Amino acid sequence: MPLESNARIAKALAERGYNAEREAVTLLAGAPDPTAAVAAAVDRAPDDALRITADHVREAIGDTDRSAASPDEPGQSPVETKGSPDPSLRGTETESATAVDGSDSSSTEPDRSPGPDHSSTEPSSPDSHSSRDPDLRDLEVGNDMTGRSTGTGEYSDFVTTFRDRYERLSKILRGRVNHRPAEAIANIQGGSDAAMIGLVNDVRSTKSGHWLIELEDTTGTFPALVMKDKGLADVVDEILLDECVAVEGTLADDAGILFADSLHFPDVPRTHRPGGADRHVQAALISDVHVGSDEFMADAWHSFADWLHTPEADPVEYLLLAGDMVEGVGVYPDQDEELEIVDIYEQYEAFSEHLKEVPADTEIVMIPGNHDAVRLAEPQPGFDDEIREIMDVHDAQIVSNPATVSVEGVEVLMYHGVSLDEVIAELPEEKASYDEPHKAMYQLLKKRHVAPQFGGHTRVAPEERDYLVMEDVPDVFHTGHVHKLGWGKYHNVLAVNSGCWQAQTDFQKSVNIDPDAGYAPILDLDTLDMTVRKFS
Repeated sequence: MPLESNARIAKALAERGYNAEREAVTLLAGAPDPTAAVAAAVDRAPDDALRITADHVREAIGDTDRSAASPDEPGQSPVETKGSPDPSLRGTETESATAVDGSDSSSTEPDRSPGPDHSSTEPSSPDSHSSRDPDLRDLEVGNDMTGRSTGTGEYSDFVTTFRDRYERLSKILRGRVNHRPAEAIANIQGGSDAAMIGLVNDVRSTKSGHWLIELEDTTGTFPALVMKDKGLADVVDEILLDECVAVEGTLADDAGILFADSLHFPDVPRTHRPGGADRHVQAALISDVHVGSDEFMADAWHSFADWLHTPEADPVEYLLLAGDMVEGVGVYPDQDEELEIVDIYEQYEAFSEHLKEVPADTEIVMIPGNHDAVRLAEPQPGFDDEIREIMDVHDAQIVSNPATVSVEGVEVLMYHGVSLDEVIAELPEEKASYDEPHKAMYQLLKKRHVAPQFGGHTRVAPEERDYLVMEDVPDVFHTGHVHKLGWGKYHNVLAVNSGCWQAQTDFQKSVNIDPDAGYAPILDLDTLDMTVRKFS
């Protein structure tokens, strides 16, 4: 196969055991005979080298050009190249997301109109690549529970998990209400003011149209009644079982029930101020690649990888992938009829080959999703050793779902997003829908938990620590799973659902899912502005 693109050249070098400087890949792509140039560059590299440099390539191109020169042209000089001539870049579209202003009511639906053609972008000089200095990078992963699972499935494990959830989320709420434990409230004189923080044990409507909420803390349970004339219906609509809330109000005369005057979620403070990198550097946020599916969009992926090798993408030094690297096996009924690759290990091998097309000096962080070969219950550990070995490409960090990633001063919460299905099913359409997945993400930010409801579609594994709690406020919340593109800001937190790389399957047609495929949100880490690029 001819090496007609930067991404394929990077992959060919990786198969020979080498990483490569971006400029080296660009020079190889522009050589008269890229295949011969790759072979010569590998031969030119020292025996102990792990990276092909631009100098290796220049010398190799010079050697191949001289060997190809005819006797009539003894003075023929090496061909100079400025970048990849790959025609696949000519259709690349850009969609700007810089207008997102943090307002909950602002429209964040992406503009589908074609953007400017970047095929004529003049490549930068070799000196421009000096900005990609690994020593300037700062990447730390937190909340990774891989290898730290403690749960055995015993009842006591679940008690430990929910106790940890309550303690950490109630701590956030304690500064807002003067709360009392359930057992203490039961002993307070009737008619007194009172407040309680608890996990929602039950929510139901009364015959009169009021709402009865049963709260539970570590000492017991206590009921709160929300009267329909209190103006709290909009808040009650957002309550999910098992989440942590605070209720303030007045006790009944017999002190047997709390009449609610106000309800509070842990929420993100409106005063939250996000961090930012001290230089211009970018991260690509993607998810749901689904290699192995008949509908995996290989051409779109190649275009994306090719673009990452261009000077225009030089600031993109990080790739954050939020799960579902492969299509998996047995995930939904009759899935085998929609598989191009039926063996799960071969799916990961194919995914790794595609990942090799990404520039070798890109920092990569990946978390699993519900199609991946890990346990379905969340938190999901980051793969076993056998699959990790298959995906050992470019020193990628493979961590659990969810995970927090600190990228040059920007705190990114990566979560695959299975609970979004539950949020969208439970809440009113104007508050959460598949067409605007970021609004469902706002609800998770408000609850400070990525999967608050237990016992539904989202499976939760009991651990000593509830790894699904958002104890610290992220600057960016990145999810996938629903195959829809959406973004917006909630209390200065950028919520991004990054779409997918899989065209509509027959199963998706049967459940009326129309995916947004072939998009790559590109985040400026210095300003938190975002541009969405389309490669399909």
